[in-house]
Amino acid sequence: MRQHIDQERITEQFLKLVEIDNPSLAERKMADEVRHQLDELGVFYTEDETWRETGGNAGNIFATVPGTLPGGAVLLSAHLDSVAPAVGKRGILHEDGTITSAGDTVLGSDDLAGVAEILELVRCLKEQQIPHRPLELWFTYGEELYSIGGARFDFTQIRAEEAYVLDATGAPGIFLYKAPTILSFEIRVRGKASHAGFAPERGIHAIRICAEAISQVKIGHLDEETTVNIGEISGGAGTNIVPELCTVRGEIRSYVHEKALEQLERIRGLFQKTAEQVGGSAEFLWRIGCHAYEIRMDSPSVQNFRRVCDERSHPFMPQASFGGSDNNALAEHGIEGIVLSCGMEQVHTTQEYTTVRALTETTEMLVALVTGTMAE
Repeated sequence: MRQHIDQERITEQFLKLVEIDNPSLAERKMADEVRHQLDELGVFYTEDETWRETGGNAGNIFATVPGTLPGGAVLLSAHLDSVAPAVGKRGILHEDGTITSAGDTVLGSDDLAGVAEILELVRCLKEQQIPHRPLELWFTYGEELYSIGGARFDFTQIRAEEAYVLDATGAPGIFLYKAPTILSFEIRVRGKASHAGFAPERGIHAIRICAEAISQVKIGHLDEETTVNIGEISGGAGTNIVPELCTVRGEIRSYVHEKALEQLERIRGLFQKTAEQVGGSAEFLWRIGCHAYEIRMDSPSVQNFRRVCDERSHPFMPQASFGGSDNNALAEHGIEGIVLSCGMEQVHTTQEYTTVRALTETTEMLVALVTGTMAE
């Protein structure tokens, strides 16, 4: 396949996006830039208002590009937000083609590399009049907060049965086909306040209740497909007061959704029983951030990606992930997508980087994906 992508242009595009502040639930400027570029490209899009439910300021952007080849639509997706510190970012292009941040923020290639690659794909298809299948473009907000934005999207808009989420690290050819359920929980244990010096026996010690309950919770790997973590504990109002309230927060991950729910119920029962034994109480709040999925190796997305890897001499490398992405939400709604590497490395750190070569090659692979026929 001849070279389609302008390396200098996609590099400038990426660097421009990096300079836009985009912390989760504050993606307005990034959404406006994506909308501006879609306007320039003559692409129809809508932006939903689900941000009103989450305290954000920008919604999910969904765009459609009519195709000129037979076959069903292809969905391409990337998220608009980056983890903190995501304010005051700037990218530095090094002589070897590596792009880093200045070292005091993340770079934001997670997931601005994906955003830049999708926009460059559409620009190149239109400018060079390359025949392609119908495209659906899905730019989500709040992905770093357990896909809080994408999960609220109206999935009836999507017609594609083949999807590619640009949100993984690693070399070209790597893709994620499996991811876990992620449950977050918060337990508010209430006891009874009393003076710790004059009348400690009149109090009910909320922190001690939590300590005794946590001591009975197995932390870490329960087996090869399930983990439990207690990550935050807070409580007490003073060293001379028997604490009335203690709050515990944690998460459960499992490749088997039912296993995650079972562990949730076990932890709930432990805290409630421990609290009630001494006259306290435990309020249990929880949320499903991501729902487990596993994509079939004979699915259209996987088979089409295998074809592209073969054509471009990349190893075909399926991997299971123990993290979540917007692909969890797609799978939950019956859309068989995979998560592609998009050139981001050492993400969620200030050492994050990408390369001009990775941005270019990923976009070339997208061209191949949308200009080929759907695998039978």
